Amino acid sequence: MDSLTNSERILYGSLYCLTFVTGLVDAGSYVAMGHVFTANMTGNIVFLGFAFGGVPGLSIARSATALGFALAGGLLAGRLDSLLGKRRRNIWLAAAFAIETFLLFGAMTVSLYFEPHGRPHISMALYGIIALTALGMGMRNGTVRRLAVPDLTTTVLTLTVAALAFDFSLTPGSNPGWRRRVGSILMMFSGAFVGIQLLKHSLALLLGASAVLSAFCTLVQIYREETQHETKLRAPQH
Repeated sequence: MDSLTNSERILYGSLYCLTFVTGLVDAGSYVAMGHVFTANMTGNIVFLGFAFGGVPGLSIARSATALGFALAGGLLAGRLDSLLGKRRRNIWLAAAFAIETFLLFGAMTVSLYFEPHGRPHISMALYGIIALTALGMGMRNGTVRRLAVPDLTTTVLTLTVAALAFDFSLTPGSNPGWRRRVGSILMMFSGAFVGIQLLKHSLALLLGASAVLSAFCTLVQIYREETQHETKLRAPQH
């Protein structure tokens, strides 16, 4: 940790923050949007299989909507990478996170408009919120995958947990990446817990908090320097 540059610390801090946002979003989608995930597509694909199998309380349409818009977000991330790939990569990240922020604010607006005074969402509004959040999270997934910082995927922790246990079994206590892995797990857990608390007030509050945190991550990308890891991403691909 001591060998990290200031820019690396800011980048990693942003990714931790976005991992927290993932916990918020999935808490909101699972509890308030009808047992669907809009950030974690692994769980969502499993839910889709359960729904086809006739498990009550799950919806093929909701899960398919989330998955479809997450795929669209990944395509959008690839397009943005091709457009901004030769510019400083922190600016590329800022643009990607700004789009996520915009989509989360859009989802919050839909929630505020169609859920006044705690009344249930109407069907079209619910699908609109699922689509907007899944699109934003899908774009984040594609962007962070391209960034490829080890152990900071911001959404999927299955391999993080497995790697944490595996590395400790080989060389207990000497794995240099364990702090990042534990940090990611704690941030996801904390986001899910806080998300449930925010849902006791409203889904709009949860989505608004998610958008504000994403906006903060956007701003800090603009004002930091590009890391060496990001500079390598701008090298010509052969």
